[in-house]
Amino acid sequence: MTSRSEIRFVLNDRDVTLDAVGASDTLLDFLRIDRRLTGTKEGCAEGDCGACTVLVGRLQDGVLRYEPVNACIRLTASLDACHVVSIEYLSGTNGKLHPVQQAMVDHHGSQCGFCTPGFVMSLYALWMGNPEPTETEIETALQGNLCRCTGYEPIIKAAKAVTTHGGPADDALTRERATMTAKLTQLRDGRRVDVSSGSSRCILPASVDDLAEVLLETPDATIVAGATDVGLWVTKFLRDISPVVFLSHLDELRQLDVTEDAINFGAGVSYTDSRAAMSDDYPHLAAFWDRIAGWQIRSMGSIGGNIANGSPIGDTPPVLIALGASITLRKGTARRAIPIEDFFIDYGKQDISKGEFLESISVPRPAKNTIHAAYKISKRRDEDISSVCAAFNVTVEDGTITAARIAFGGMAATPKRAAHAEAALVGAAWSEAALIAAAAQLGEDFTPLSDWRASSDYRLQVSKNLFRKFWLDQQGDATTNRLSA
Repeated sequence: MTSRSEIRFVLNDRDVTLDAVGASDTLLDFLRIDRRLTGTKEGCAEGDCGACTVLVGRLQDGVLRYEPVNACIRLTASLDACHVVSIEYLSGTNGKLHPVQQAMVDHHGSQCGFCTPGFVMSLYALWMGNPEPTETEIETALQGNLCRCTGYEPIIKAAKAVTTHGGPADDALTRERATMTAKLTQLRDGRRVDVSSGSSRCILPASVDDLAEVLLETPDATIVAGATDVGLWVTKFLRDISPVVFLSHLDELRQLDVTEDAINFGAGVSYTDSRAAMSDDYPHLAAFWDRIAGWQIRSMGSIGGNIANGSPIGDTPPVLIALGASITLRKGTARRAIPIEDFFIDYGKQDISKGEFLESISVPRPAKNTIHAAYKISKRRDEDISSVCAAFNVTVEDGTITAARIAFGGMAATPKRAAHAEAALVGAAWSEAALIAAAAQLGEDFTPLSDWRASSDYRLQVSKNLFRKFWLDQQGDATTNRLSA
């Protein structure tokens, strides 16, 4: 396999070539320290506050897409063949403020100004893709941006008013799209990238087959897709993660295919890209998906990464377990498929060997007569880690429950099915009483821990309450909680 030893990307209107890049080098440090582009701020350094928001454009199947990302946890080596857009690149016509910036001024959307560049970049991404957003769409776009002093009302008013100052057709990213697409296409030369800084090494495989070879050669490497978890190892724990193998550039891992029987994801498919396919088949997941972190994290983070890190409080594993999903693991040319629930063995331990990686996920299409729900309990409604996550998949035929798959996160060392509660439901009449009786069995399934997010007693009680909520929800809006036909 031919390789090159440099990272190449475009920063605003400048070509960048780096022949010394460390595994832990972040985009935020590159912008602020190396290039002195200090409009991008550091707030939380964990992808939570949005002060560091920039846009990253990348080609996917030949189409250039721009997404908001957190520069504080986006690792520089992952930017090969990308276009990075910082706040300094925004400008209006004839030297005026950009329409997003002008709207923020007109509606008093800034006080201290520290958070403002991040808000502007998120609103810029929204305006580029949706110039006339609803208030709900604006609020969803701003989930990953925190303001401590201005308040959100004037910022939302500004978002509604952007198009009065100009439309995306006049924006630089629109005018330059064809040129930038051609430039990024040229940068994607099909070679493996192997770049170092001192003893710290970064590898970007040329393809999924090359990825399999790289992991056989370097089985102890840290695998990084979106870095939404690993990024915190760097910024919060100062951990040495070298050597790193990056995946986010591999189109093969970002494929999504819906067949008659299943929704099939490459392991690199992001939360954002998976939302439509999941909510089309499972409408209850639309609102649930929107509560996974903020827009920046949903753009960066991948479904495969959320599974592979083995966290007991990951948002998607309980849902996928309840839906009966399976995953395909690959080592070299050998592949094996297992039910996702069997992947999680114990805290910090998964059914994966050195040199092996998660290649794809398959989710069955809805079966006839099934009822679904998913719930996330957290201290904050938006952009927070789950205290408890629950997913229900119940089959009802002629008024009788014939099958049940119920999974929880945050209740054990791994995401786990509630086996005793499921058994109590099967054969019972579809009723509130049956669900309450099944909830009483949760003490046999789980002995949750107490931590700063929730006590053991709270977790157990709220989990029981979710069984009753599941019933009550089915008596309400049938468009969001449906009985599949």
